[in-house]
Amino acid sequence: MENKLKLYGFNNLTKSLSFNIYDVCYAKSEREQRDYITYIDEQYNSERLTHILCRVTEMIGAHVLNISKQDYDPQGASVTILIAEQEFPKDKIDRSCNLGQYADTVVGHLDKSHVTVHTYPEFHPGNAIATFRVDIDVATCGEISPLNTLNYLIGSFDSDIITADYRVRGFTRDMDGKKLFMDHPMTSIQNYIDNETLDKYDAVDINVYQANLFHTKLLIKEPELQNYLFNRDVLEIPPKERLKISNNLRKEMIEIFSGANIFD
Repeated sequence: MENKLKLYGFNNLTKSLSFNIYDVCYAKSEREQRDYITYIDEQYNSERLTHILCRVTEMIGAHVLNISKQDYDPQGASVTILIAEQEFPKDKIDRSCNLGQYADTVVGHLDKSHVTVHTYPEFHPGNAIATFRVDIDVATCGEISPLNTLNYLIGSFDSDIITADYRVRGFTRDMDGKKLFMDHPMTSIQNYIDNETLDKYDAVDINVYQANLFHTKLLIKEPELQNYLFNRDVLEIPPKERLKISNNLRKEMIEIFSGANIFD
């Protein structure tokens, strides 16, 4: 068993994980695009997002203080949860919070932490490529670390491109008064993603160790066209058109992964 650090007072290091996934799809006609948006809103509505975030809260050993969630018109959702390291009496917790009528958002409140998720469906105007983005932020203070939730989060969504940022802020002190800017060993976010998942992606790290700042991005290696067609069979599409669609999908993924319009 790993020996815990003996600290002077409260561990006030803040650990933040920002996790973004992109799901790419080919939806050619207006009807397919509308059906895709409907599918996304049903698949990732605020109720399901709340379930995912509550599971994340359990995994990091925190307790929910408050949940705010909202479904947006015409599409999208958000959830925010406030969390605490210690459990609070139920009569002291306010679970009623409304963010407004135009959101699909869930927010959770913890006494020292929070978990949020937001969704962003989007279409390319020229090549019928639809993109669905999910942003999740887990911020904790104290011994709680959000890194162990990565595999669960990746598995909860269809992820073609993944970006993850992890940063530890502030400092705490040991019993001798020495400042500690990290309370756990850390070399890469990839160390917290299982090998079976990593094998499916090309992964790149951009880390600033001096600032306790870690960044990892992943791109799916071998996308199969059938998985990116919405309500269509790949055999119904002529080979030449299949190749064009596959190239457009791959270009879209590479640009999102690289963060640049490299094919313009």
